[in-house]
Amino acid sequence: MEAWRPFAGAWGLILGASSGFGAAAARELARRGMNIVGVHLDRKSTLPLAEAVAADVRAAGAAAHFFNVNAADAAKRAEVCDRLRELGGGQPVRVLLHSLAFGTLKPFVTADPRERTTKAQLEMTLDVMAHSLVYWVQDLHERGLLGPGSRIFAMTSAGGARVLPFYGAVSAAKAALESHVRQLALELGAAGITVNAIRAGVTDTPAARKIPAADYMFAEARRRNPGGRLTVPEDVAGAIVALTLPGAGWINGNVIGVDGGEDVTG
Repeated sequence: MEAWRPFAGAWGLILGASSGFGAAAARELARRGMNIVGVHLDRKSTLPLAEAVAADVRAAGAAAHFFNVNAADAAKRAEVCDRLRELGGGQPVRVLLHSLAFGTLKPFVTADPRERTTKAQLEMTLDVMAHSLVYWVQDLHERGLLGPGSRIFAMTSAGGARVLPFYGAVSAAKAALESHVRQLALELGAAGITVNAIRAGVTDTPAARKIPAADYMFAEARRRNPGGRLTVPEDVAGAIVALTLPGAGWINGNVIGVDGGEDVTG
C-alpha cells in the first residue's frame, strides 16, 4: 500500500539528525513526503549513522541534505539557513525540530573541585541545549523561512521539572528550553507559527546512555510505565507527524508528554 504523504514538497530542518529522536523524526517525516535538511555533529566513527539516516530519507522518496557542523556555531547556522532557503525556493519550513543533546553530566558540588561543573561547562550546556533554539528561530525568521503552518518542536525531558543525580546542568537547560518555547509561542502565534516542547519518556538513546546509572533509570522507567516498556524514538516521531497536520494548528506553547503515561506515575 502506498504511504500517505501529506507533506509532499515541504521541508523540515532537524537539529540533531543522526541519532535518537532526530533520526526517527527525519525518517518518519520523509515517509510522509517531507524533504529533510539535517544538522548533526559526528566524528568519523559515528558519521555512518548520519549517512544511514540520509540514505533512508532518500529511499523514502524525499530529498536529504545533511550538514556535519556545530549547530551552536553562528556562522555555520547562517550557512545552513541560507542553503535551506535555496533548496526550498524560499518557502517556509514546515517543521523545525530542536533535538540537540550535548552537555556536561557533572555534579555541581563535590569534595574534589576538579570534578564539579565549571562555569564554561554550565554555559556551554545551556547554550547548546536551550539558547540555540532561539538563535535558529531568529535566523530562520529573518530569512522568511517561518510562516503560517510552520511547526517548531523542542525535545525536553522530565528533568526540566525534576532533579536527577548528575543532571543539574542538563536539567537547567531543559527548564530554560521550556521557557523559551513559551516565549516563542507568544511572539510567533499571531503569524500562525506554533512552538511546543515534546517531553519524551525515558528512552534508550546514545545520549541517555551517557547518564551515570542509565541502566537503573531504564529499569525504573519500565517498572513505572503503564505500558510496561521504555519510550522509543519512533513514538516521538509519530507524535511529531500528528502535531504537524493542519488540524493541530491550535496546539501552541505546551509541554506535550509522549511517554505512555510514565510521567503520571512519577
